[in-house]
Formats: sequence, structure tokens, C-alpha cells
Amino acid sequence: MTLYTELLSLQLMSKKVRVRFAPSPTGGLHLGGVRTVLYNYLFAKHHGGEFILRIEDTDQSRYVTGAEDYIFNCLQWAGLEPDESPLHGGQYGPYRQSERKATYRRYAEQLVKDGHAYYAFDTPEELEKMRLDFKTEQNPSPQYDRSVRLQMRNSLTLAADEVKKLLDDGTRHVIRIKMPEAHETVTFTDMIRGDVSFDTAVVDDKVLLKADGMPTYHLAVVVDDHLMKITHAFRGEEWLPSAPVHVLLWKYLFGLEQMPQWAHLPLILGPNGKLSKRDGAKYGFPVFAMNWTDPKTNELTEGFKEKGFLPEAFINLLALLGWNDGTEQEIFTKEELVAKFSMERVHSGGAKFDYEKAKWFNHEWIKKSGAGILESGVKTLLTEKGIDITDDALLTKVIELVKERCTLLTDFYEQSAFFFTTPAQYDIAAVKPKWNAAKQLFFAELIRNYELATGWNVTTLENNFKEIAAVNELKPGELMLPFRIMLVGGKFGPGVFDIATLIGKEETIARISKAVAAFNS
Repeated sequence: MTLYTELLSLQLMSKKVRVRFAPSPTGGLHLGGVRTVLYNYLFAKHHGGEFILRIEDTDQSRYVTGAEDYIFNCLQWAGLEPDESPLHGGQYGPYRQSERKATYRRYAEQLVKDGHAYYAFDTPEELEKMRLDFKTEQNPSPQYDRSVRLQMRNSLTLAADEVKKLLDDGTRHVIRIKMPEAHETVTFTDMIRGDVSFDTAVVDDKVLLKADGMPTYHLAVVVDDHLMKITHAFRGEEWLPSAPVHVLLWKYLFGLEQMPQWAHLPLILGPNGKLSKRDGAKYGFPVFAMNWTDPKTNELTEGFKEKGFLPEAFINLLALLGWNDGTEQEIFTKEELVAKFSMERVHSGGAKFDYEKAKWFNHEWIKKSGAGILESGVKTLLTEKGIDITDDALLTKVIELVKERCTLLTDFYEQSAFFFTTPAQYDIAAVKPKWNAAKQLFFAELIRNYELATGWNVTTLENNFKEIAAVNELKPGELMLPFRIMLVGGKFGPGVFDIATLIGKEETIARISKAVAAFNS
């Protein structure tokens, strides 16, 4: 790091930290996008700063109805709500780029005036002809760059009066950045990667303002970061090739000393390279924060929330996809992440997403969460499955009893439904081979014993069960499986005496009687 960049870093950190996430409302919120949100959020809160969300909706052709609301719902579920946004307001709005259209044109025109950009009037047909005319074996995909622009129809090649007439007549045009004619090296210091340099000779003259008057990302991100006083900008490494354009725009418009510190985050990797939506469909794991249904195709992409993940586990596992605090600790609360997070410990290499590890995080969070945290989600799940919960106190006891057996919230259905509804069917195949008259007699005696029981708790029920087994010269272990299947319908669930205690005397006896009849039939 040079002395200049060190001084710049100190200068920026002396300001109030302001970071931003700027999604396009074009679809679901991918795992990588939520991690970018998380790192922005953690960095801002660690430094007592502010996290801003602005909507990059300048490409109206890709705008998807409902996508903006979906983004806010995802962040609310994950507990990563911004301080400023179109929804939350703030003093640097508007926070939708489509509402800032006139602002961008002013800056684009200033670049033209200063000789750093130019009007380009080329038609789609002329652009296509350029790509064919300049195509060579060495250059199969020609770009609109310094070697081509003087052959095209733009304000660099047309007379000034002709340019004025075209503009006065409302001729469709774009504004392109004019990359330096001579070789120039653009360097900036990335918070993760250190000093990064680019040769401007290999960068084309990017469009800054489109024919519809909307800015491209290149212009909008620089202008908005300046006007919103952004001090640090974190984005995916796929934006690195655009960095020289953005550095030059900062230099031309506001001065490099005003430029935020940048960090280009590593990719999240799937089984075959960059994690994609198709990976989720192919390998059976979620890649979006919440369910997203494409309004055009009606295609559903499953989300972590609906899969049964707790938001606490979701942000915990995301934080460790590319960062660690230097210790062996893996389970972090959000408060711990805020306290310990630093961009210096974000890795530069890609982080591979492991769904089994993700489920491990969720299991750990379910185990450590009290029933009060889990109750709402479990109750909603059971209600959606047709189970009416009328006894919240019972639900609390059930959750505490079975939560260690649940990896996902959705597991609570199988592990707890039988507490609230009598099994409709039984795993008779597991009982029949060893079912006999002696066992039938044992359960008949057990029913009579339980009917007379004055205490109804785990210890009493278990002791009585074992005493009757001993009198009948039966091994308790051979009786436990039939008893479990009588109470729950299958070979699962917590301790059978815990189950009997919670469902109560009347229900336990009724289930034994019903099951014995089914086993005998």
C-alpha cells in the first residue's frame, strides 16, 4: 500500500462510515447478494456507521414486478434492515435510480464538456457492421474503443454544427466515456486484494448514458456513491473489470480523494464453479434467501426460509463463507459478528458452499434457541399441515423436547405432529414379525395399570412399564418398539415415556388400545 493510499484510508475512516447495497429488482435475492448485504451491514455496525439500500432500476426492460418488495422482505427476515432506503427514507434520497434521472444527465453532460466523454449517434445496424468489419482472428469480438471510435458516427468525428443539429433534432444517442488515448495504468487499493492495476488500453468506451436517458451502472454508481457520501463500497469480484472505468469517472468528476474504499468480495462456489440458481435445482438445495416465483415463467426457486432455516443460522453460515475471526469459533450471534467483523479477514479466494454444513449450522441454532424463538415458526408449520394448536403451553414443552432432533424447522412436523393428533396409521411391518400373545397380554395389563395410576410422570410410567415386563418375564427392550409405534405411528420421536407424559393418560391408553387392535387384525 502506498503512502497516498494509507493516508486516503485514514481520511475515509475518519468520516462516518456509510456503506450501500444496490440490487437490481430483476428477480430473487441470491446467496451471494445476501452475503454482500451482510458484510456491508456488519462493517457499518462495527464502525457505528450507516447501511444504505438503493434500488438500481435504470434498466427498465429487466424490471420485474414484485422484486423490490421481495428484496425488502428477505432483508427483514434475515434481520439486516437498512438505515436508509426507498422504504425507510433518509436525507440522501431518492433511493431509486429511476427517480434520479435528471441528475445523471447533468454529470454525463459535464464529462462531455470536459472532454472525457462524447455523444455517439451510431444506430444498431452501424454497430453491428462495426463488429463485422473489425473482426479478426486475433480480435473475434471487436469493442467500441480507442481504435474504433474515430471510424464511427460520434461527436469526435462529426462537425460541431452537425452534432448540435442532431441533438436539437432529438436524434437518439448515447454518451460514452472517452478512455485515454495513450496507455495509462489505473491503480487502486482493494481492502481485500491490495493494490490492483489495469491498463486502460484494453478497456472499451463504455456507455454512460443510454438512449432512453437512463444511466448505465458505470455512471450511476459513481454519481450516487458521491451524492450519498458513501465511504466504502463492497461488491462481487465480477465487477473488477469495470473498476478502471469507475476510477476514471471518480477522477474526472469528483477527484480521487473522494472515492470510497473498495472491496471486491470473492465468489461463492457451487459444485461446478460459481454458485448458480441452476445448482440449487440440480442438487436439491436453496440458493435464494426466500422462495421466488418468476412472474413470467411461474418457475419457483426455493428459499432458505421455506426450506426451514432460522435467520440466525442463515446469516451465521453466510458470514463464514469467506470470512473468519482467526479462531475455531463457528457459531456466532449477530451481535458477535458485528463486534468481530473486519474486512481484513475476508478471504480473496472463492468460498465453496456446502449444504450439509449449512444444515449443521441450522441444527446448532435450533438446539440453542429457546421455545419462544421457535414457537411462531413451528406453530405456523403445523397449522399449514392441518394441525390446530389450541394449547400453547403444550407446544412449548414439545418444542423443548424434540428440538435436538430437528435439523430444519420443517422437521418439527414429523417430530411433533403426533403430540397433537392420533396416528392415522402404524408401521405394522416393524411390529408384526415379533408380535405374539405374550406381548398382547402385556399391553392389556399396561392399560389396566395406567388406568389406575395416580401419578402421571416419566418416572412412574417407566417404572410401572418395567415392573409389568418383569412379572411377565419379558425384556423391556422388546416392548419399547411396539409401544413407540402405538404412540407415534413409526420408529421416531423422543423418549416414549416423555411422549406419554405430555399427551396425557386418556390419550395414551386410547392409542395403546387402538394400536393393539390394529396389530391383531
